Amino acid sequence: MNLRKTLLAASIAAMPLMVTTPASAAAPVATPAVTATLQDQSLLATLAQRDTQRGLGSDNSFRLANQHPGVDGQKITRVHHTYKDLRVFGSEEVVVTDGGGNIVSLSVADKRAGLDANVAQDSNPDRTVALAGPQATPLDNIKPAFNADAAIARVAKKVAPTGEHRWPPTAELLIYPVMATVRTPEAADKSEDALNALDLQDVVQRYALAYYVQTRMIVDRKPVYHDTIIDARTGDVLAQWQALQTVVGTGNSQYNGAVPISTSQNGSNFQMLDTTRGTGGKFGGMAITNANHSSQQNPSPGNVYTNSTNTWGDGKQYIPGGSTTNANGQTAAVNALWGLMNTYDTNKNVLGWQSLDGNNTASYIAVHVDNAYDNAFYDSGCKCMFIGDGGQYFYNLGSIDVIGHEMSHGITDATSNLVYAGESGGLNESHSDIGGDMVEAYARAGGTGTVIPASGNDWMTGKEIARDGQPLRYLYKPSKDGRSPDAWSTNLKNIDVHYSSGPNNRMFYFLSQGSKAESGDYNSQYLTRSPAAMTGIGNDKAYRIWFKALTTKFTSSTNYADARAKVLQVAQELYGASSKEAIAVQRAYAAINVGADIDEAGSSGGVSIATQPASVAVTVGATASFSVAASGGTPPYTYTWYRNGTLIAGATGPTYSLTATQADNGAVFTAQVRDASSPAKTATSGEATLTVVTAGSGGERITNGGFEAGTTGWAGSTTAIGSFSGQAPFEGQRFAWLGGNGKRTTDTLTQSVTIPSSAASAKLSFALHIDTDEIGRATYDRLVVAVKSRSGAVLGTLATYSNANAADGYQARTFDLSAYKGQTVTLSFVATEDSWQQTSFVIDKVSLVAQ
Repeated sequence: MNLRKTLLAASIAAMPLMVTTPASAAAPVATPAVTATLQDQSLLATLAQRDTQRGLGSDNSFRLANQHPGVDGQKITRVHHTYKDLRVFGSEEVVVTDGGGNIVSLSVADKRAGLDANVAQDSNPDRTVALAGPQATPLDNIKPAFNADAAIARVAKKVAPTGEHRWPPTAELLIYPVMATVRTPEAADKSEDALNALDLQDVVQRYALAYYVQTRMIVDRKPVYHDTIIDARTGDVLAQWQALQTVVGTGNSQYNGAVPISTSQNGSNFQMLDTTRGTGGKFGGMAITNANHSSQQNPSPGNVYTNSTNTWGDGKQYIPGGSTTNANGQTAAVNALWGLMNTYDTNKNVLGWQSLDGNNTASYIAVHVDNAYDNAFYDSGCKCMFIGDGGQYFYNLGSIDVIGHEMSHGITDATSNLVYAGESGGLNESHSDIGGDMVEAYARAGGTGTVIPASGNDWMTGKEIARDGQPLRYLYKPSKDGRSPDAWSTNLKNIDVHYSSGPNNRMFYFLSQGSKAESGDYNSQYLTRSPAAMTGIGNDKAYRIWFKALTTKFTSSTNYADARAKVLQVAQELYGASSKEAIAVQRAYAAINVGADIDEAGSSGGVSIATQPASVAVTVGATASFSVAASGGTPPYTYTWYRNGTLIAGATGPTYSLTATQADNGAVFTAQVRDASSPAKTATSGEATLTVVTAGSGGERITNGGFEAGTTGWAGSTTAIGSFSGQAPFEGQRFAWLGGNGKRTTDTLTQSVTIPSSAASAKLSFALHIDTDEIGRATYDRLVVAVKSRSGAVLGTLATYSNANAADGYQARTFDLSAYKGQTVTLSFVATEDSWQQTSFVIDKVSLVAQ
């Protein structure tokens, strides 16, 4: 049994993002940056202005890391903090913006405070990492004692002196905060076994100039993947962790019977290439390939599976030594394709997340790796998965939950990139276990629809592949495997990440299914409030909350306490501050010793929010105030305020006020109220947004309404802006030409505007010319003019025009927007055409006058 569980750590895992610049480069390798658009540059300028106002010096800056599309036209941008142009490891921000570039939410892990000699320790109210001791001083010397090649050589000699590189090794020179875990003042006298996750905080002890070295090596025909932090002056290893994170034709699958699989025709043959899911990638779509026993040392994916008919597989375990292309050999490919299809469909149909990276990039799975190979792993070098046929301990490793697990590693790899060590590594593994189970539930119910079914998953990982019938992990009771803990403890960060995932897996089970009051597998000793058996919220809501937290809130260093705060924040954003979903999150985390338990809604004695803080709009330099009132529980109450999810130092009253600057525009504030009972009961308010406008800025609110400055101020299909033959401007030289394609397309043009609350009137006007090749007066092509919220929700449709409104020349259009005073809204023009004749919607001289 112990041997088998040891194999688990090598079998179910995935790899963090690799820097792909070869190690032979003369200069130290830097993290690849995303090419910044004008809107990105504006966002970075906003972040930089905020830093300047907080007192951070000019040595501090930002680097775009990656971007993904969010829901309702939003964009998720991850930004690294830099100091003297070097990345600060683990210091980053996740920014969600709407179509107009406005900040919707901001999640920050800031570890820079001790790097700048000009910044006092308490001058940064948004800082999430404190400083410990006099060693946290600025780094004046950022010159390494040896180069990147030497750093790689040192690491390779240490981790695999006889190994060979499978992927080119890389080294990035950066600043590494050396962290320590300390108790909060309130927990100073607690015994070790009484500590809760919220009783500890991570602090920066000192900063080191270091290389982040990534080696992907092969030793004795086995992959040995490591990430290493090595001091760039002394050569000492500061940190190290393993980076190999492992676990419509008709197909006869091994674990699911006859299943529909999406193939494509290639001449007279069929191939396992699904061109309906994902684009680009190595094969131009989601594909299953035949590794044909290629060595695990450096497996080749081989070729895409082909067959003379569109019926595949015999549904039986692969016979060792047999053909990999006959019906028996095809079964492994059927397993893989069905799993890959359902993983894609679960996340796209339910969450709107396309493929692994959110950008719909196709992936592939290679089957029949090596001989009797007891392994499956996701490899970020190719963003693909390799599956063995099984041997001594496993059957073929292509069960639906294992494939969902491995491909979910690809989502983590592309988004939060949780460091695969300590508590963050446990959360990395936990997301894959959660993802695998939710894909299983979706697939078992037919693989269709926009919700995760309430049942169908077994809350175990890998039960089907195990020859002895024992699952790899039990989500509902992790300790049943003999190694994984059921709850958080101070030792959690010191154990293998496949086991430190256990408590969070159990949290998710409780969040979805609830607990039981009586002792047993479904009970938690930490649930002490009423009712004794907490109420779950179901698979669908639980997965939506978790996935949004992973992709829009988590940073690479998120630990269990931070995860609780961010998962709770998402639940409040989606369902309300005092919703049953938010309460369930608090209870589910309390059940694993992360945070205190609370009473559920309707139970007696709980504190609640009686008056929610209201959103306000003020001018630059004016005072903005937010107030909250509580009821119930045991007075007196204490208050803590948060800005964009980060604690505001010193904000401890029922009202929080600040002098508004332009950088405060879009900031979101919430309050937590705590009563005087023991243990204390808490309630968290809804969100209040601050809108800041320039004093005396009445008049024109539109930027570049005549389009003479090109795309400045506008977002969406900005290639529609310019000077084109075939249409004329209303005035000047440029205009916006939406439509005119003569095929099924959608063109969008948006701009975010703030209408002062003090304005007596707000008048929108624009010139519109419509011409068409459509015949008759039937409506085929449309232009919708609307006002939307910052999140993309339609607040009001101003007008709908169509090909039936075509006329010679421009027509003046005017609308009253006084109803939106005191708000920041998005002005939206959306043109849609069908697949036949063209209709052109030409817009010029857009104006919004508020006075």
